[in-house]
Amino acid sequence: MDELRSVHVQMPPRYEGSLPCVHYTLSPPEGLNNGHMFSSAPSIANGGLLVKKVPNNSLPGVVDTNNKRPMVLSHLPSRPPVDIQFTDLTYSVSEGRKRGFNTILKGVNGKFRSGELTAIMGPSGAGKSTLMNSLAGYKTSHLTGSVRINGKERQLRRFRKMSCYIMQDDQLLPHLTVLEAMNISANLKLGKDTSRAEKKVVVEEILEMLGLAECSNTRTSNLSGGQRKRLSIALELVNNPPVMFFDEPTSGLDSASCFQCLSLLKSLARGGRTIICTIHQPSARLFEMFDHLYILAEGQCIYQGSVQGLVPFLSSLGFVCPGYHNPADYVMEVACGEHGECVYKLVMAVKNIKCNNLDLLPAASPCAGTEVVKSTSGEKVHANGIPAPGPGEPVPTTGGVNCTTSLLDSDESLMLGHSTGFPTSGLLQFYILLKRTFLSTLRDKTLTLMRLLSHAGLGILIGMIYFGIGNDASKVISNSGCIFASVLFLTFNAMMPTILTFPVEMGVFMKEHLNYWYSLKSFYFAKTMADLPLQSLCSIVYVTVVYFMTSQPHDPLRFIMVLNMCVLTSLVAQSLGLLVGAGMSIENGIFFGPASSVPIILFSGFFVNFNALPTYMQWLPYISYVRYGFEGTMVAIYGHGREKLKCSEAYCHFKNPKKFLEEMDMGKAEYWIDAVALVGFFVGIRFITYWVFRMRLHAKR
Repeated sequence: MDELRSVHVQMPPRYEGSLPCVHYTLSPPEGLNNGHMFSSAPSIANGGLLVKKVPNNSLPGVVDTNNKRPMVLSHLPSRPPVDIQFTDLTYSVSEGRKRGFNTILKGVNGKFRSGELTAIMGPSGAGKSTLMNSLAGYKTSHLTGSVRINGKERQLRRFRKMSCYIMQDDQLLPHLTVLEAMNISANLKLGKDTSRAEKKVVVEEILEMLGLAECSNTRTSNLSGGQRKRLSIALELVNNPPVMFFDEPTSGLDSASCFQCLSLLKSLARGGRTIICTIHQPSARLFEMFDHLYILAEGQCIYQGSVQGLVPFLSSLGFVCPGYHNPADYVMEVACGEHGECVYKLVMAVKNIKCNNLDLLPAASPCAGTEVVKSTSGEKVHANGIPAPGPGEPVPTTGGVNCTTSLLDSDESLMLGHSTGFPTSGLLQFYILLKRTFLSTLRDKTLTLMRLLSHAGLGILIGMIYFGIGNDASKVISNSGCIFASVLFLTFNAMMPTILTFPVEMGVFMKEHLNYWYSLKSFYFAKTMADLPLQSLCSIVYVTVVYFMTSQPHDPLRFIMVLNMCVLTSLVAQSLGLLVGAGMSIENGIFFGPASSVPIILFSGFFVNFNALPTYMQWLPYISYVRYGFEGTMVAIYGHGREKLKCSEAYCHFKNPKKFLEEMDMGKAEYWIDAVALVGFFVGIRFITYWVFRMRLHAKR
């Protein structure tokens, strides 16, 4: 077992003459015998692929020379191959009313085929991400040109169901394990037609293939960079999308992890998928792994074709790449103008089809894998290098293509089996997301334990400061300060954690929603319902401690009324924090949240009575939710016919509680009106937040 094993990637026939077979020589771990195949798991120090025992029909395109069997994800849903062609694609962004529009993409053309690993390259600002976002359907405003899928005009809603977009930053919920994240993805993306046992098989197969089985019980926050990247890919592989977009997949990874990542992408491409990724400046080793290059400069295409054709193309135009130079580095130097202004020259050469363009080669039929030929050894194999089945064996397909039914021409193939909506119902989405949010909340010690301890601790502190004053007529002013301090504490302690933590969830939501996991409504209702128990519990802990330490009236009804008012106030404040977090960045939210609360507090009725305000400002207290919370709590404690207070001094002016309410301009206040007003604020702010979500999603496009 000490000898080296040679494994090569077999190319489909259309690559013959343009791309050589790529050979990898690896040292297998101890204990491996013949019949072991490659899986995209991390190996030991060499950064290669770990050899694992897999079924004979596991992933097409990666072939063991000893066993001659392809590897496929045998339990994933079948998907047809997808070719993407774009013509005269132009994208502009507004720079203001006076400055007009800035054109980022300038009429680019190209075609990305299934079975190929395509790299979109170019200097910073060349339009790489813009092109990929436009092809993925994330950019639709100010976009002109044509995008065709398998020769037919792209229908955006359908295309988004057959594709996935894996962003540069791995947006993962930190408190879920790998297996839990995969199960949630399977439950959301595979739908009710797939049984629980079948989903389990799919999840286990993907985890084994990507080398994540050993860390299946590890939380995502404890994964390495390479493992996080592979988990992001695994989550999207659950429904086997035929088109996968990657934004800088090697960003932040070391050289070994970069090689593993691109090896995985190449294996996925050989499975019949269309893999498109942006990459800034790869090493020579990584550069040679790509099948197809699309290089941009100043929003225009300066090369499209094979990797091997790049250097001859540049040489034909007078740009000779030195033998010791990485072609990827050299073409970036040319694109940046280090060898003279030549972008126009390169663009015209591409338009005149002077580059080694794969479009010039005969396109392989989607059913090419069914053509049986004889190899040099006399064994029957398909034209794409996959061995022909023996008697009684199923016919292997590329990416699950059933050539006898012409899936490429059917709407069903593009719809992936779902004519409208998401794979699962809105109610099931809500249930899954609610469970996930509860689980994440319970495991987040900062969000849960610290909030509970802070409410209990501050409750004890406030109780000690105002100890035993609740029934003393000489200290009603101090008691009103205690009540106002409590309302204020609950307001800020509910608002600020939401402003700080929600943008993280917002990133996860954007990724999953745009990849068609679930609807905005399901996520938002699940988020709203998941917020209620913890925030209510924190408020109950605080109010219980303060109420009895300050000797407020020992009346169960009054206690429940105070509790209800404080919980409603905290929920409204949390809703406002959610609105700020949804509409702003963390930096802006930290400033705007407290700043917007200042006028709300000023018009709460504690600092200035309503009748003392100027006539033109007397409407402002009606839009302060803190006013309703403070007023309702005061009415609950001093209203509803409370008996006279005890007086610890010779004379107490506010021995009658009703007189104190009149002094605070709350003599005619009604508790139920304050409660209804807070419920109205809660519903109204949540509704506004929902529309802010929708606008942000629209702005992303």
